[in-house]
Amino acid sequence: MIGTVERLRRYPVKSLLGEELGGSVEVTARGLAGDRGRALLDVATGRVASAKNPRRWVGLLDYTATATAGGGVAVTGPDGRPVDEAELSEALGRKVVLIADRPPGAAIERAVPEEVLARGVAAEVEVTVNELGRAAPEGTFFDFAPVHLITTATLAATGTGGEAQRYRPNLVIRVEGEGYVENAWVGRELAIGPTLRLRVLVPTPRCAVPTLRHGPLPRRTAALRVPAEQNRLVPLEGMPALPCAGVYAQVLVPGRIGPGDAVGLVG
Repeated sequence: MIGTVERLRRYPVKSLLGEELGGSVEVTARGLAGDRGRALLDVATGRVASAKNPRRWVGLLDYTATATAGGGVAVTGPDGRPVDEAELSEALGRKVVLIADRPPGAAIERAVPEEVLARGVAAEVEVTVNELGRAAPEGTFFDFAPVHLITTATLAATGTGGEAQRYRPNLVIRVEGEGYVENAWVGRELAIGPTLRLRVLVPTPRCAVPTLRHGPLPRRTAALRVPAEQNRLVPLEGMPALPCAGVYAQVLVPGRIGPGDAVGLVG
């Protein structure tokens, strides 16, 4: 045993604020039930809206998505009032539609994080276009893989403490020790709860999103600056060393998990 599940979170609409899960949840090859099953599509560009390009989409983090009975999604504004596509489009200044199926070749825009740090959210900085979900099931809206984990040790190292939602993890794992302990899990299997088995694939490279205002949480540049100073890793062959915090994983054996469940390394 290396730790326990402290918190569970899901994000029913990509790049909107998500929800804390107080009870257990089913985890399948598609990740946590209800997680990132929908996204907002920018009608003008045909790309998925993402706060990774904050100059265009920082306003997404004013809105919260929650899962509803029967697989639906509810979106609310900063005042807690339900909003629809027309209201979102007006607020964001771009026409968006809510989609449940990932189009072939779906991509997002990603601002170079260090440029956002240096020049600010509103600055016009270099943007790359990245295809979604290279290690995720078809039809989902994950950046890379269907499960994202981060440890309490990493959150402490970055100085963000209880503000785990800045990094948008599915699981926050309470562990002993200091520093970025989940780096050592890459390539290994995790057992969580009675049946869930995950394979940890890569460290999670961080974009500008953790630094942004998340609802009531203020902007915090240290959420990226500290990993950039302390934990630069090469996530995949051919990539440069990038600021990392947390890890991505795929599901080997599905299962139901909840807060307090034990987490162990297999083999």
